Amino acid sequence: MFQRSAPIVAALLFLSAAMSGCSEEKSVAQTAPPPPPQVTVAKPVKKVVTDYDEYVGRFVALDYVEVRARVSGYLDKIHFTDGQMVKVGDPLFTIDRRPFQAALDQAQASIAQGKANLAFAEADLERGKNLPVGTVITQQTLDQRVQAERVAQANVTAAEASTRQASLDLEFTELTAPISGRIGDRRVSIGNLVTGGTSGNTTLLATIVSVDPIRFEFTMDEASYLRYLDAASVKRADSVDRGLSLDADLKLINDKDFVHHGRIDFVDNAINPSSGTIRGRAVFKNADGRLTPGMFGRIRIASHPPEEALLVPDDAIGTEQVRKFVLAVDKDNVAKPKYVTLGPVIDGLRVITAGLTADDTIIVNGLMRVRPGSKVTPQQATADASNPKDQMVRTN
Repeated sequence: MFQRSAPIVAALLFLSAAMSGCSEEKSVAQTAPPPPPQVTVAKPVKKVVTDYDEYVGRFVALDYVEVRARVSGYLDKIHFTDGQMVKVGDPLFTIDRRPFQAALDQAQASIAQGKANLAFAEADLERGKNLPVGTVITQQTLDQRVQAERVAQANVTAAEASTRQASLDLEFTELTAPISGRIGDRRVSIGNLVTGGTSGNTTLLATIVSVDPIRFEFTMDEASYLRYLDAASVKRADSVDRGLSLDADLKLINDKDFVHHGRIDFVDNAINPSSGTIRGRAVFKNADGRLTPGMFGRIRIASHPPEEALLVPDDAIGTEQVRKFVLAVDKDNVAKPKYVTLGPVIDGLRVITAGLTADDTIIVNGLMRVRPGSKVTPQQATADASNPKDQMVRTN
């Protein structure tokens, strides 16, 4: 039995030794350190950028007119379509002219009557002056003729004034556009009595707002206002606009970018003590009439003159509690954190205002695979780091 069992025991010993060798090789393989992670690195983008501030505001018309009649009467004609564009002098409304034409005719007749009376009084006075005073004509009678001539002259003057007033009233029956712009809807229909005059209870017939150009009003805080003054670099005391005649860009709610370009033309003369803000105003061209009074928009103003800055993708920025950092790769391929101060996003890249130099090589992809102080296997970016989309494509 022992002789027959010997080959079996030898086979078992050989198999055990082989399994032990495989286990040792597997243990060695498991304890080998992993290779340094591969990351994509690039230099920060150096670019001249402009920092902007944005404010929300509302459009207002340069001119706004309420069309009201100067005389009372029944509305006879309407010469426009609701909402159309009108020019200065275009006819809008006509009030029944007949009563005013009659009043003018009567005033002109009064002039003719007054001139006839004046002619008689002048002739009568002239005859009296040629008569001997005291024998043929008394001094009292002569004085009465002088008075009659003066009264007749005054009556002619009053009749002429009444004629001018009647002529004005007749002219006021034709209401024309005082400004160019877009007229609203009619507030009164034909046949209604229109109350005119200068009192506060006159009838509102329509409104007109100017369209081109148009103003945009907004409020800025005191700190921003001082920055704009410094950016303008003018003497505040000698400048009417206090140096804030600056370029401004604007976009509407549905605009993707600031496509409207204008200029600040006015800043208020005092800061509101309750809010700490000051009102500003910019003017924009509006040839197509798209910008409408009352519409909201967002205005953008350069807070500083253009200056050179360093920009990196947002993917290259990490967060450590409240601090932001980037990982810079040194000559030994070791990733070291550099704490930075962030600025605005411009063209898809984040401006770094402090903590980074143009000579630094930073990790722009693979940041989550790296621990600060560890070695990496850097790959130089094949595209400009200024395009985050290129970085994403390259990573995939």
